[in-house]
Amino acid sequence: MEEYKDFDIIYGYDFKEINAPELRGCCIHLICLEGEGSFVLNERCFHVSKSDIVVSTRTDLIKNIANSPEMKVEFLAAPTKTLNYLLPANNFGIGGAISLFQNPIIKVSPNSGDIFLADIRRIRERVNEEPHAFQKEVIGSLCLTMMYDLFGFHSKHYTQVMSTDRTGTIVKGFIALLEGMASQSHRDVKFYADQLHVSVKYLENTVRRITGASVMSYIDRYTVPMITTFLKDDQLSFTQISEKMNFTSLSYFSRYVTKHLGMSPTQYRQTKSPKK
Repeated sequence: MEEYKDFDIIYGYDFKEINAPELRGCCIHLICLEGEGSFVLNERCFHVSKSDIVVSTRTDLIKNIANSPEMKVEFLAAPTKTLNYLLPANNFGIGGAISLFQNPIIKVSPNSGDIFLADIRRIRERVNEEPHAFQKEVIGSLCLTMMYDLFGFHSKHYTQVMSTDRTGTIVKGFIALLEGMASQSHRDVKFYADQLHVSVKYLENTVRRITGASVMSYIDRYTVPMITTFLKDDQLSFTQISEKMNFTSLSYFSRYVTKHLGMSPTQYRQTKSPKK
C-alpha cells in the first residue's frame, strides 16, 4: 500500500489488504480489474468480479478474504469522517450509506468502471505532485467528484433496503429529524431518543445495527457542514455562529470545531479566506 499521510489517503493494489489495520476508520473504494474474489461482512459472503466496485466504511468487520490468482484490484481509502464532511448532508448520502453497509458491492458497466478508476488514479496523481498552497483543497474536490460519481452509479440500482419493522421506523425517524436540521440546535443523543420515544441505549443499538455507524456520527455528519458554511461567512462572528448552533459557550464551540475539523475556527476561516 502507498500511504500519503499529508492527505490521509492510502492507495493499494492487493485485495487481501482490504481489512488491514491501516484502514481502520477509513472508507475503502475498490474496483476489480481482473479475476474474482470474496469476503465476509456482517456474517454475509460477498462475491466480487470484474468491474465491480466495493465501498465499505467498516473494514474492521471484513474477514475470510479470498481471491483467484489472476485477481487485480485498485483501491483508495480515506478517513470516513473527512469524506463525510466534504459532502453536504443529503438524503441519498445517508440512505446510500445504509444500503452499502448492507451490501457494499456496486455493479457497474465497464464505462462506469473506467470513470471510477480514472477518479481514483487522478487523486493518486495529484497527491504525488509538487506541493502548493491549495493542494489539499484540490484533493478534496477530486474526492468529492469521486463520491458523486459513486452516488450516480449506485442510484441506478439503489433501493431503500431499510427494514419496515419498528427498528427501521426508528432509524427513518432519526434521519428525518436530522434532515429537519435538528442538529443545528440539538447534539445530545437523549434529545433524539426522547423525540422517538425510545431509550438512548435502544436508539444507539438500533442505529448501529441497521447502519453500521453510531448515532453521534450521524449527528456530527449533519452538524459539521452547517458549521463550515457559517464559518465561510465573514459577516458572522464566532459568537453569532455559536449562538445560531445553540452551543452552551464559545469555548465549547471552539473545541467542537477543533475536534472535527482539525483546526480552530480562526484557523479554518483563515484557511478558507487567505489574506492576499
